[in-house]
Amino acid sequence: MAYSSGNLSVIADANGFTLWHYVTTDAIAVINTEAYFTGEAVNMLKVNDLILVVDSSTPTMNWCIVLSNDGTTVDVSDGTAIAQTDGD
Repeated sequence: MAYSSGNLSVIADANGFTLWHYVTTDAIAVINTEAYFTGEAVNMLKVNDLILVVDSSTPTMNWCIVLSNDGTTVDVSDGTAIAQTDGD
């Protein structure tokens, strides 16, 4: 699957920083490839923005930081997994 603009939404925006939420069925290994975020995302995502990526097919969650955006290509970090445990 490719980037879907309807699945990227703002959680919070302050002082030039935006916290994003993105839901997809794509694995983090697909999302963290350069140029995954295309189209209007190039005009929205800023360097150092933080994206909470939810892979709804697994399900898993990762934090990704926007590392670069040259106006045509967005690159995000590999992703830091958010541990999900249930001790009962």
